[in-house]
Amino acid sequence: MTMRVLLADDQAMVRGGLRFILEDQPDITVVAEAADGAEAVTLARRLRPDVCLVDIRMPRLDGIEVTRALAGPGVPEPLRVVIVTTFDLDEYVYGALRAGAVGFILKDAGPALLVEAVRAAVTGDALISPSITVRLLKHLAPTEAPTVAKPAVPLSDRETEVIRALARGRTNQEIAAELFISVSTVKSHLASIQMKLRMRNRVEIVVWAWESRLMDPARGQRDR
Repeated sequence: MTMRVLLADDQAMVRGGLRFILEDQPDITVVAEAADGAEAVTLARRLRPDVCLVDIRMPRLDGIEVTRALAGPGVPEPLRVVIVTTFDLDEYVYGALRAGAVGFILKDAGPALLVEAVRAAVTGDALISPSITVRLLKHLAPTEAPTVAKPAVPLSDRETEVIRALARGRTNQEIAAELFISVSTVKSHLASIQMKLRMRNRVEIVVWAWESRLMDPARGQRDR
């Protein structure tokens, strides 16, 4: 199966570099390029690519607005959006994740991670740069008790363990090894967690874990 990618960045040189890296892969093709956010939304809705790589800062609509339009709450058939950013724009990335992005990658991450970002977005298997994700969410975790969604059905102890591992940036394989369960069992737990929390992907679960203070060490001691 060929993975179809849309590139959205206001710098032609950046788009050219991303296209060169991605199309060096036999199973990835770039179906469109957009120079601003509004064009990205139009092209993405018309072409429905497998993954949209979206810059955070663009004219007309920024990356968060593009993400919300393509993958936000209420979008019936959300597209997979991966944000391309730099460290000094963490707040924007956080907003994009809450708007529905399935991950993010740094512009200087290198070819291998860029390709991994596309593949991971398609399979929904892992967050990109998990250590960066954890550091970001720790930095932006609210200091006051936030208002977060409560599970429709209480989470089991094992599901809570899976969420904590996920929020620490673990892949499905790493969670399985850590908890001494199979990868298929991890996937079953994730499906149950998504249903209970009414969330569409693992990124939303990670954000929820930090916002609900599930990753607070003091909270963890109280939970035991």
